[in-house]
Amino acid sequence: MALALQKENENQKNLSYFEVVREHPDVSPLVILKMDVQRRGVHYTKNALSVVDESVHQLRSPYIFGSRDAQIKPVPESLLLRDGTSIIVDPTPLEQNPYIVDVIDGQLVLTDQGEILETVEYWPKPDFYDKRTSSGVLMSHIVSARPQRLNIFQSGFCHFWANDKGCRYCDIVNHFKQQRAELGIPAKLNPQDVFETVHEALKQPGRFTGVCLTSGSDTRGAEPFDQEVDFYIEILQAIGANFKVKKFPSQLIASAFTEKQLARLYEETGLTSYTADLEVLHEELFNWICPGKAEWIGYREWKNRLIRAVDIFGRGNVSTGIVGGVETAKPKGFTSEEAALQSTLTEAEDLISQGVNVAFIVWVPRPGSYFRDQKNPSLDYFVRLAKGLHQLRVKYGLPIDFDDYRRCGNHPDTDLSRLL
Repeated sequence: MALALQKENENQKNLSYFEVVREHPDVSPLVILKMDVQRRGVHYTKNALSVVDESVHQLRSPYIFGSRDAQIKPVPESLLLRDGTSIIVDPTPLEQNPYIVDVIDGQLVLTDQGEILETVEYWPKPDFYDKRTSSGVLMSHIVSARPQRLNIFQSGFCHFWANDKGCRYCDIVNHFKQQRAELGIPAKLNPQDVFETVHEALKQPGRFTGVCLTSGSDTRGAEPFDQEVDFYIEILQAIGANFKVKKFPSQLIASAFTEKQLARLYEETGLTSYTADLEVLHEELFNWICPGKAEWIGYREWKNRLIRAVDIFGRGNVSTGIVGGVETAKPKGFTSEEAALQSTLTEAEDLISQGVNVAFIVWVPRPGSYFRDQKNPSLDYFVRLAKGLHQLRVKYGLPIDFDDYRRCGNHPDTDLSRLL
């Protein structure tokens, strides 16, 4: 039995994109392609870069995490597939076998081993990107954009790193230091700058459907994380000053707060949804991969706080994110993809059945992280994980509108919510 399972996993790891598409006829080939592009990364040819028009296309803006090439350079922000699916791409060195973005016969295309797979488009640049706030800061350094969402990273420092207990897959602090040095990104955003940038962004009719805030955890305060909550409230109130109604479409991705802290966020701001990322759905692996989160809150208490948040924000408005595939990290992760999938989906069902959504991003081993030399799982694994999470949301009738293919675009499983 063990030998058969090992053989099954070996076969899965050798499946090509086309073979995986044939294995999963119930999943759009474009969503499967998105997963593999995220899994392997991309490289832009000179021809692909030659058709970039900086007046039209969005170039890579300040981001909370780095890329596989560990560089900050003016490459396209990301790609759109022909059905409108967005891919959060990761510029990747050629030696790591990424997909290739090229221009062939006058068309921008995605290729693999010289074969054209799809036509693609670069993300269109928002109108506000080249403008500056009254303090002189470039607005694209205050708010970055996805095709239909505004992202606000008000601080790039995570206090779990202070005693070397940052999450092992994460490069947030190393990338933050690099961005500050090369781009002059503010260490903490000024609420007035945020207000002005959002105000300008909203002048572009129909472009944006929501606002998302996130940053590193801040453990300081009278109670742990009070200072983090205070700063989020300050920024959310600055954003809210742009709206005539109290509540506006918004998501906060933050630490697992207490009910008292969550009540403040809900009552004092226009926030409508809340996410606190567990990162990996397995207590022992959580303790190993996320030692800072384990030290300050713990796996079980993190889950409990998510469940209690449903009483405040409402069913369908609370979620946790996981770094899909990191549960296979060596040396302590699952050695069997089948076992990893079963464990993850079992824990996910426990949360989803209680009104807490679970969404995943594809694990990318980044050079600034502790896991920089690791390898992520097979494409088949990610497709099965996406299907499994989607089927659980269907089973329990749990919507995820605030974090779907339009408002986020980074979760292959929520791309499948188009079918609901």
